[in-house]
Amino acid sequence: MRCSFRHAARAVLLSGMAVLLTGCLSKAAAEFTQERQRIRDLGIVIGQYPTGPLNAITDVAGVKVGHQTLIRGDGALKPGEGPVRTGVTIIMPRDDVWHKKVPAGFFVLNGTGEMTGLAWVAESGFLEYPIALTNTLNIPRVANGVMSWMIKQYPAIGIEDDTLTPVVAECDDGRLNDIQGRHVSEQDVITALDGATSGPVTEGTVGAGTGMVSYGFKGGIGTSSRKVSEKDGGYTIGVLVNANHGRRPELVIAGVPVGKLYERPQQVSEALSPGQSEGSIIVVIATDAPLDSRQLTRLAKRAALGLARTGSTARHSSGDFMLAFSTANVIPHYPKEPIYNLTHLADTHVNPLITATVEATEEAILNALTMATSVTGRDNHHIEAINLARLKVLLSGSQSH
Repeated sequence: MRCSFRHAARAVLLSGMAVLLTGCLSKAAAEFTQERQRIRDLGIVIGQYPTGPLNAITDVAGVKVGHQTLIRGDGALKPGEGPVRTGVTIIMPRDDVWHKKVPAGFFVLNGTGEMTGLAWVAESGFLEYPIALTNTLNIPRVANGVMSWMIKQYPAIGIEDDTLTPVVAECDDGRLNDIQGRHVSEQDVITALDGATSGPVTEGTVGAGTGMVSYGFKGGIGTSSRKVSEKDGGYTIGVLVNANHGRRPELVIAGVPVGKLYERPQQVSEALSPGQSEGSIIVVIATDAPLDSRQLTRLAKRAALGLARTGSTARHSSGDFMLAFSTANVIPHYPKEPIYNLTHLADTHVNPLITATVEATEEAILNALTMATSVTGRDNHHIEAINLARLKVLLSGSQSH
């Protein structure tokens, strides 16, 4: 097959995001450039608290995000070869999190999925590595990539220093991607880690979100943030999600049953084969409020309420994992003194952060939907992005909440 120079591009940099394309530009990549908007750009304000400057998880100082997106091939599935619609997303809690650990907690709403490393988070109450998001069958290779990167940064690991158990969370992208191929390599993970930055976060069909489907529409990466008042401490809550959950009739936006009202394109099929996953969501919460592991676990639980506001019922075969961390304190790697001090927010003052977490989670999920682009994947399965013009009509006249 002959390709023009434009179609033969091997690597494309789009909106600060690495996109790997091999061979001719695929249908998915061609659709990748559709103009999209965040939910606030559509005039829909979620909740009562203001957002941070970027309305992203990176509004929490020190937090960085990196993506590596893999898109190549079209047509019939050839297991192990393609088509490929997948990737990896990295969340860095802070620079040198190995030596300056962050308090962390988590909540599993429904466990048909995996987030590795949670046993140590539960036992220790802290997080000491970057968080990686990818597809289900790619967990081992992505974990290898995180370990290789960490060993390069800290050569004493496993020799004079401790070993590590990476935190890798998955969602199933098999509806669009050759998931058996496990195409995310160690080098892809290292590239995402090295490229992680603060600042605006690319959303939608990117990184781990490349092959995701949510509420019968194209899903993927979404993010949002909230800032509480100075009276309440001026703290920031940032959320990043990988949305791969829900069925079309369930979708609710700003209280409007959009999923039931939406005119369904004939080419979108929601039928699931026996044994096929009903989807999952990963929610990562960051804050600069001085919370301990127990309090962060409480925040992680509240993220499930933000998920519910969008219509999810956490179905039997969904995997719904929430992980929260705080950058306010430093837990030293090997403290020289037996006692060290941590600041701690009183439980009686945590309510604003609870509300902010619910709001930011809800908006992050909606941003994943409105920023995602339509994708045609393996066996020409086509998942349409939610039509923004149609969405504006459905939401017109609705009240902000």
